[in-house]
Amino acid sequence: MKDLNEILGMASRVQEELQRAQDSLDKLEVEGAAGGGLVKVRASAKGRILGVSIDDTLMSPSEKPILEDLITAAFNDARKKADEISNAEMSKMTAGLPLPPGFKLPF
Repeated sequence: MKDLNEILGMASRVQEELQRAQDSLDKLEVEGAAGGGLVKVRASAKGRILGVSIDDTLMSPSEKPILEDLITAAFNDARKKADEISNAEMSKMTAGLPLPPGFKLPF
């Protein structure tokens, strides 16, 4: 069995790597779109919403229900892309760690 100090040191390094990975995810941007690009949502890979863009053609009262649906769809598209990038980045970070199958980080 490894020395306790060595195990604690390894845990500390993993925690630092996780923090760096989380910080980098907030700098990666994704764009969700709906309605053929009429509504766009920019988000960080951590899911923080950075901006919303709505085409002027949707700015009439009669288009309100469609606009609401498109905004929801664009948010969901951005969230899906953010999750994909986040999972890919975390997989890169944990590639060398001896983790049991199905174990996910962060906890």
